Amino acid sequence: MRLANAMGFGYPQAMTVTVRFAPSPTGHIHIGNARTALFNWLFARQRGGRFILRFDDTDTARSRQEYADQIQTDLHWLGIRPDVTAHQSVRFDTYAAAVERLKAAGLLYPCWETAEELERRRKIRLSRRLPPVYGREALKLAETDRKAFGDDGRKPHWRFLLPNFSDDPFSPQRTEVHWDDVVRGPQTVDLASMSDPVLVREDGTYLYTLPSVVDDIDLSVSHVIRGDDHVTNTGAQIALFRALGAQPPAFGHHNLLTTASGEGLSKRSGALSIKSLAEDGIEPMAVASLAVLIGTSESVSAARSMDELAERFDPAATSKSAAKFDPAELVTLNKVLIHAMPFEEARERLAEHGISGSLAEPFWLAVRGNLEKLADAEVWWKIVQEGPQERPEPAPEDAEFLAIAFDNLPPEPWDRMTWKIWTDRLKELSGRKGRVLFMPLRLALTGREQGPELADLLPLLGREGTLARRP
Repeated sequence: MRLANAMGFGYPQAMTVTVRFAPSPTGHIHIGNARTALFNWLFARQRGGRFILRFDDTDTARSRQEYADQIQTDLHWLGIRPDVTAHQSVRFDTYAAAVERLKAAGLLYPCWETAEELERRRKIRLSRRLPPVYGREALKLAETDRKAFGDDGRKPHWRFLLPNFSDDPFSPQRTEVHWDDVVRGPQTVDLASMSDPVLVREDGTYLYTLPSVVDDIDLSVSHVIRGDDHVTNTGAQIALFRALGAQPPAFGHHNLLTTASGEGLSKRSGALSIKSLAEDGIEPMAVASLAVLIGTSESVSAARSMDELAERFDPAATSKSAAKFDPAELVTLNKVLIHAMPFEEARERLAEHGISGSLAEPFWLAVRGNLEKLADAEVWWKIVQEGPQERPEPAPEDAEFLAIAFDNLPPEPWDRMTWKIWTDRLKELSGRKGRVLFMPLRLALTGREQGPELADLLPLLGREGTLARRP
């Protein structure tokens, strides 16, 4: 069998852009997984393409429907609406057919080595300063040897024969696979530096590569955009596409997110899961903005919508090194979004917190600039409606001043100028100004040292509501 020793692939031509996000439903997705989903979603959105949600659920022992349901909920919360949803767990017959095709072509061969035997061979090769790749010893076995293994109860695993040789599979030669990476630019992998990948385990279950490639072919995926921990897999996967008679898609590999200390994120640990961030009151666009823009040449600032984020998204602007981030950045972005959020956008969510009626809009405009999260508005609504939950006793030197202040409340109607009219009068009567004037008033009216502008709160309290707070 003669095979070319160089292969190059770019973008598929004359094809609708189709991308996929392929999580395993074995835990909650985190912000790092969301980065991959958003890279794909925005890439397709920019090009009028399709987004496929594909559950890689061949691990039936660990996959759970509750996780699949939550992943769909998380994507919807982020603003991602898949065009197609697929499950690998219902496609085993399709994968079995692909396996038979590869076996018939002589490209999938059985191997009987145990993990211990493979590790021993790897160490021997390293001691001889040879690359620790599989030496295809299983191809040398006679039929009697294979039968003996079977009689001994051993079951083979199956490896894909990489096209990295001309005539003799035991004499691999440099075989370069090139692709123009959507994120990283021109990339090259030498198939001779790799072991033939295992596609089928001893128990007949499939490793990631085979189902993924078969699905990408069947679903007409044009671009595979994923984390850069898959770069080294790409050469073998391109070879597998070709072995199955398909044109490989374009590939893109973005950098991974880590914690501020450099640790990787894990679905099992639940760190920074999308579910927990949503429950904690973080806005979807705060998560999306950070997940997409961190580790790129773009400044990390809050985009107000997916359309705005799509305008700023450029996969080629992504750094090649891992992107570290601090969850505190989410709070910063969240505040920016909340402070600029119009009432119409907040109306329904405020109503869920009991904030409604004619005062809801002026209340929101008054308090939003002091909130970290929308749910924090509920605290201020109670202060406006019911008075301070806790109010410190005024200092002795402030008691007389507060008596004068409440005796001299301006007449109604009240508007934003009422605060100035009131405090100007109190300056004349008490000689106070600055903090010693306004802080006793703030504590009496709200019970807090900080908060929204009192000029905005007074019209919401009204004269009667303000008098009710007299110490």
